[in-house]
Amino acid sequence: MNAPSTAVSPFARFRHIVVEGPIGAGKTSLARRLAEAFGAQLALEEPAENPFLERFYRDSRRYALPTQLFFLFQRVNQLRDLAQRDLFEQSMVGDFLLDKDPLFARLTLDDDELRLYQQIFDSLSPQAPTPDLVIYLQASPETLIERIARRGVEMETGISETYLRALADAYSRFFHHFESAPLLIVNTEHMNPIERDEDFAALVRQLAEIRGRRSFFAIGE
Repeated sequence: MNAPSTAVSPFARFRHIVVEGPIGAGKTSLARRLAEAFGAQLALEEPAENPFLERFYRDSRRYALPTQLFFLFQRVNQLRDLAQRDLFEQSMVGDFLLDKDPLFARLTLDDDELRLYQQIFDSLSPQAPTPDLVIYLQASPETLIERIARRGVEMETGISETYLRALADAYSRFFHHFESAPLLIVNTEHMNPIERDEDFAALVRQLAEIRGRRSFFAIGE
């Protein structure tokens, strides 16, 4: 997909952008569209590579720790590889923020597992570069549930509504206190920047107008 006509590339200001949000929010699709529109490098999560994920959705208690640790090492290795290729020589957009990784651990691990995970996370997290901008995509649990059902990914059929609601709440609390990088909070209830060109163009314009450390953007019905 092409960039909106006359649009100023957001990567002129923000060389490293991360799009975040709970499953179903559209973070990977938006990261892809930004990369395609403006020629940025992509750094995406690879959930299909995690051999524990499908089992986690069926039996979260049993498979929480290996699922969590696999994703942690995967994300750290991706970010390390990008840093070695000199991230700042090319604009980059990703769909995961390493600082958010413990959010999942606190939802799924028991106390002993969480302490082990936290020790490993603390030893690895300093290797991750800080993005220049984080875009947090918000959506209600009901909207997330509907989107996940509509896209029909077989592995995701085991995700419970209870887990999705807890996850959406955890994201809201995490980004309420997030101060590590400039943050744009985007309410996606009534907008679709992936499939609707006018919504994507509006979002790109908003990126050009960001001032300060925290901004909000929404489109009404």
